[in-house]
Parts: sequence; structure tokens; C-alpha cells
Amino acid sequence: MKLKYLLFGMALVSLTSFSNDNLDTKYIKATKKTAAIFQTSDGEKLIAKSDCVGCHKLDKKLIGPSYLDIAKKYPSNEKNIAYLSGKIIKGGSGVWGTIPMSAHASLKKNDANSMAKYILSLKK
Repeated sequence: MKLKYLLFGMALVSLTSFSNDNLDTKYIKATKKTAAIFQTSDGEKLIAKSDCVGCHKLDKKLIGPSYLDIAKKYPSNEKNIAYLSGKIIKGGSGVWGTIPMSAHASLKKNDANSMAKYILSLKK
């Protein structure tokens, strides 16, 4: 019985030691310099609220390509923003594989443009 409690305690301690929370930066008072770091764009907010996260991740391929892979493939210009916002609204297939992207017909053109601009801004 004591061995079970010992193993449970060791497992609990080891699991909590792998936490990614950085407590030093979590409670920094926002200044003009740090406020710019934590601002999110309209496109990022729209993506977070939509069903995009079910198929796309920032840096890993899920069902569809990662946002970073999209940003690497398309230069950030008005032509590509219009193309990608059209793909977001109409859907499509064949560019990144055989699995089609579903259409988002209820999405406004301005919102799709904001999303595309955000994705293309991720290029490093």
C-alpha cells in the first residue's frame, strides 16, 4: 500500500514538472513595449473563433496544411490575399492533396481577407 502511494506521488511530481507555464512572463505588467507583443490581429481572432482549428494548426500539418506552410508557399501580396480569401469562402482541393477544404460561404469577404492577411503575415 505504501508503495502505491509512493509511486503515485512520484508520478504526480514528475508530471507537474513538465508544465510549460512560464510564471515569470505570465504576470508582466503591460507597457507600450510589451503590449505590442500580446496584440492579436482581427484575422487571428476570426480563425480562433471559426472551425479552421479543426483542420489547420500553426506549425503542424493536421488535415490541411499548417499556416506556416501556407505562408511559405504564397508571398504576401494583394493577388494572393484575394486568392486565399476566395479559397476560404469557396473551399477547394488539389493544391495541398486530395482532401478537399470545405466552403465557408457564410463568411464575409472582409473577414476572409483578414484571415488570409494574418496567415501570410506569419512568413519568417
